[in-house]
Amino acid sequence: MRTIKGPGIFLAQFAGDAAPFDSLEHIADWAAGLGYKGVQIPSWDARLFDLARAAESKTYCDDIAGMLAEKGLAVTELSTHLQGQLVAVHPAYDAQFDAFAVEAVRGNPTARQAWAVEQLKLAARASAHLGLAAHATFSGALAWPYLYPWPQRPAGLVEDAFAELGRRWRPILDAFEDVGVDLAFEIHPGEDLHDGVTFERFLAEVGDHPRANILYDPSHFLLQQLDYLAFLDIYHDRVKCFHVKDAEFRPSGRSGVYGGYQGWVDRPGRFRSLGEGQIDFASIFSKMAQYDFAGWAVLEWECALKHPEAGAAEGAPFIARHIIPVTDHAFDDFAASGSDRALNARLMGLDA
Repeated sequence: MRTIKGPGIFLAQFAGDAAPFDSLEHIADWAAGLGYKGVQIPSWDARLFDLARAAESKTYCDDIAGMLAEKGLAVTELSTHLQGQLVAVHPAYDAQFDAFAVEAVRGNPTARQAWAVEQLKLAARASAHLGLAAHATFSGALAWPYLYPWPQRPAGLVEDAFAELGRRWRPILDAFEDVGVDLAFEIHPGEDLHDGVTFERFLAEVGDHPRANILYDPSHFLLQQLDYLAFLDIYHDRVKCFHVKDAEFRPSGRSGVYGGYQGWVDRPGRFRSLGEGQIDFASIFSKMAQYDFAGWAVLEWECALKHPEAGAAEGAPFIARHIIPVTDHAFDDFAASGSDRALNARLMGLDA
């Protein structure tokens, strides 16, 4: 077994135009000062990272890794959540997602999708240049508007949607295979890959591709009322990234899982800062140790109530307390009697 790496922090929710959030070096000083050991970098934010340059220049990546190492930090993963979303966009969401792309392809879904695919391929090469094992992204969605359908879905609609999703992602997965990096889809409502069943549908469409893997975030499972511990028992072999994020679900006589179109503060299900929700992190970290998770425990801060900087400050020690330094021997080795096959036979009554 290996001890999980961490604490790490996803920088997407903190990057901004004001110091110390306006450059990778400045935000790294801030994160290191809070006790973080790793940073997950949003590849779309030019204030922090130049994805195209990283894909072409290992020297640029070495310089970034060296700068972070001087501060006691490492890159945990790169993220293409926004670009991955654009690999598959249902027309109902065109206007909302258009801003995720560069201006040159906005208003042109075909060009936008091609740009997104190229971004993912750049991310594969950049991840390899940084020596990373995994990469974090979203799957996008073609079937999501039909999740709870009325009128009923036409026969074959879901199957056709996943076939198309698989067709779009297969060459991207192959690009990650070429550089030896796992692609981890955050299993997330709003994406076609939002639970175990949909992940399995996708795996079937990409031929159980070895690079099609999971970013595990238990908060999204709690809000769906899915058993997030059993999920690890089932899919641990495919879990390559881990967002440590808390949530709570408190249904009422007025609202439940769907939330009634309310804002985050008023929804029965809402994200919370670490330790203030209902997620059983002690059990999660135990399962991560049990299943020999090789990656990082990365804070993704999203809370309906608390200020982000307060959440970040509390997140590093929370994660550090939950990381289990795994043992290299059994607790009862002191009582071991060695191997004696003759004794074993006698104990089973086989020596007669």
